[in-house]
Amino acid sequence: MLAALKFREYRIFWLGNATSNIGIYMLFAGRLWLMHELTESKIMLGILTFASAVPILMFSMWGGVVADRVNRVRLVTITRALFACTAILTGLLIAFDLILPWHLILISLINGILLSFDIPSRQAMVPNLLPREHLVNAYALQSMLGTGSAIIGPTFLPLIIKIWGMSGVFIFIGVAYAFTTLMFSQLNKQKIYQTVKNQKPWTDLLEGLAYIRINGVMISLISIGIITGIFAAPYMTLLPDYVAKVLSGNVESYGYLLLSSGIGGMFGAIAMAQFGRLRQSSSVPMLTGFGLRISLNYVQIVTGLGLGISLIFFSITNSFHISIIIIAVVGAFSVTFQTINNTFLQTIIEDKYRGRVSSIHQLGWGASAFGGLLLGILAQSFGTQFALALCATIATVSIFALCLYIKRFPYANTDTNK
Repeated sequence: MLAALKFREYRIFWLGNATSNIGIYMLFAGRLWLMHELTESKIMLGILTFASAVPILMFSMWGGVVADRVNRVRLVTITRALFACTAILTGLLIAFDLILPWHLILISLINGILLSFDIPSRQAMVPNLLPREHLVNAYALQSMLGTGSAIIGPTFLPLIIKIWGMSGVFIFIGVAYAFTTLMFSQLNKQKIYQTVKNQKPWTDLLEGLAYIRINGVMISLISIGIITGIFAAPYMTLLPDYVAKVLSGNVESYGYLLLSSGIGGMFGAIAMAQFGRLRQSSSVPMLTGFGLRISLNYVQIVTGLGLGISLIFFSITNSFHISIIIIAVVGAFSVTFQTINNTFLQTIIEDKYRGRVSSIHQLGWGASAFGGLLLGILAQSFGTQFALALCATIATVSIFALCLYIKRFPYANTDTNK
């Protein structure tokens, strides 16, 4: 289950991400709860999510162009250092009682711009940190970091707020990012794949889009990510309001729901990590483990449907105890679905296009900007539960249809076993 950690470069990368994942999880959760306390507005929660994600829509593709033209390790090290600075700045504004809603929105915009360049480089780095056959295990271990953070974060968030206040949360996040910066600085440089030195960035971008256009599977996988980003992933945006209004809870109740989601996600990540290797069989990427060989697309269909259906059940419950159980299921399916979707895409990308394709795939994260805003508007107009149920239904039907569409195409894998 820990096979990928045998390789030095991936091990350093993984340890560095361990602290930043805790930081980013607490950043998102803490920022939403802070906005809820400042405004008690569903629309403001949506605007905050929009502000943090819309820069990814605007700049992510250019982040991919940059990722293929520069040293990715150095770029990610710089972005992590800047994340540390913005987190500490937020903590200081809170400590001196200067924080206002527009401060949160502005800092979220800045972080979103940084993520536009950070995410494509980090995604493109992973396949070159270890042999390709361990890629599923590598991404599963990355998911374990995220889900582990989703367990640790809710445990410490109410505690840190109680002891040091909300400012202490953001100072802690800044320190976590500073450690990540230190770890990433120890990584070796990676190959720069842009080969024509005088070629303009715009030409690089068009080349990446042309590369995607001729591959139906790639288009479908990216579309699945975008649909998920709009209709499924933003459910976390309304969680503070859901806790307060539907479940009549407080910040501790919010922490319990986050904790349950993280535990479920950890089980999902562990299950994925057990599938030790990625293999080719008749040009179809297969997962192997537990004596089984399963098509990546089949797993994507099952986990995508599981994510959508569990979200629908979560949206219609009014019981705190039932919601804790269901959100754990949501967390498990969310992690496995995202891991499979990302791994599937990475197996069919040539290295020289990896940064650009990864950046376009991250439009799914950027699409959550509109998803969060849409959820906020729907919740304000028709109620939180209706908004969640409607979006989850759209996500379920769309993901299933796109996964069936993928079955029509050869997977055109280029280098899975390298």
